[in-house]
Amino acid sequence: MKKILVALVGLLCFVYLLNPTAGVFELLPDNIPLIGNLDEVTATTVFFAAMRYFGWDPTTMLLKGTKAPSASPSAR
Repeated sequence: MKKILVALVGLLCFVYLLNPTAGVFELLPDNIPLIGNLDEVTATTVFFAAMRYFGWDPTTMLLKGTKAPSASPSAR
């Protein structure tokens, strides 16, 4: 049941990000400065979390080819 719920929420976020209504329906209008894009940020975050739940990590595509920062402190 949890997998179905996560899949539905992820699909809903994906459809919201596609913007099929061409801006007619938005939770927060984009013309409000600074907070206008928070609904898209939230939908993207939830969509990425749903992808990670099913084992697909989209951040690995973004970080491919970069090195992780060293955990050891630098010598002075």
